[in-house]
Amino acid sequence: MIAASMMTKLFHRFASVFLFSVMLVIVPAQEPGPIAPNGRDVLVYKDGDRVLGKLVEQTAATIVFFSERFGTLRVPASDAVVIKSSVSPAKPPIPPAAAGMAKVKSGKSPAGARPAAVAGNVETAAERAEVEKVSRWEWFSPALLTAKLANFFGPWHGKVAFSDEVVSDTSDRDNVSLEGTLQRKWAADEVQLKGQYDYSKTNDLTTTDLLKGDGLWRHTFPENRFAIYHPSFEWNRANLSTSPLVPGGDYFLLQQEIGVGLSIWSTPIRKVRIGVSENLFDLWSQDPVPSHNSRAVESAFVESEFKLPWRMSLTQRAVYYYSIASGDTGWESTVELSKKFTETFSTSIRHEIRRNNPDGRAPDYTRLKLLFGIDF
Repeated sequence: MIAASMMTKLFHRFASVFLFSVMLVIVPAQEPGPIAPNGRDVLVYKDGDRVLGKLVEQTAATIVFFSERFGTLRVPASDAVVIKSSVSPAKPPIPPAAAGMAKVKSGKSPAGARPAAVAGNVETAAERAEVEKVSRWEWFSPALLTAKLANFFGPWHGKVAFSDEVVSDTSDRDNVSLEGTLQRKWAADEVQLKGQYDYSKTNDLTTTDLLKGDGLWRHTFPENRFAIYHPSFEWNRANLSTSPLVPGGDYFLLQQEIGVGLSIWSTPIRKVRIGVSENLFDLWSQDPVPSHNSRAVESAFVESEFKLPWRMSLTQRAVYYYSIASGDTGWESTVELSKKFTETFSTSIRHEIRRNNPDGRAPDYTRLKLLFGIDF
């Protein structure tokens, strides 16, 4: 009966993913392009149209944008957003309209010209309310959403995701999960930051209240060698354990992983890495009495990243823990299949499993999670 119930839940969730995918395929979406090269800015309208050029001036009410193809454009700030280039190009020639605006600023307005500050001002409370109303609807436009997030985070990329998941450990239940990811890459370095919050109730009883976070710094050396530092924490405020070997009660777990490895396969679409690490576990528990203990455990890991057709990707990380001092072993694995529908919206299926965690407190689990995300 339990297996049949889980299969029914999984069928409903995969059916939902399929219908969602069909809808996104049938309804064409205008995808915003990448940040413009060669030092050019991008003017993105609400309907997804884009113009390459240079931002001349931007106020709370008006955007003045110069394009070599269309000349100088004056656009209400509520109708578009500008993605600023991260490249500092040579200063372009000032267009005639921009020169006229400079005269307005200096007090030498041409005859009959209306100052930009007057032309773009919102003069009434009703108009201000309408602009605010329009700006709220901007966040439902994929193009505008991507542009605003790109401007806010700059060279950082990431994802904000939510999910409804099926969990199988000591019982079967539904969880709600929120996640956030930030990452940035340089020539020889990579930084990742992740946060996750899981919460669920069963018969008005809180069965999951878990906050997790982790970071990753990877530095690549010549000859495909690399070093990593991977700190993470887990704060469980509703740890319900029925196993006599794993005590219940709230706990805070801090893990620090320092390791080295070798990239045995590295191409633009395929990456496979292997390595060894030293792990330091610090555990603070509240029940039955407040306590703190630490232990060091060795581990071996394998990581893989594959870019697949149809804008899909597959990532995996598996870790095998072993203690030279005590002989204890444990392992964990995460596999995720992702699909991007547009530059903004994506979905993924993630399988997580953990067995005999070396800290001695974190419970074992098997999770199958479906996520819908907003990428930037």
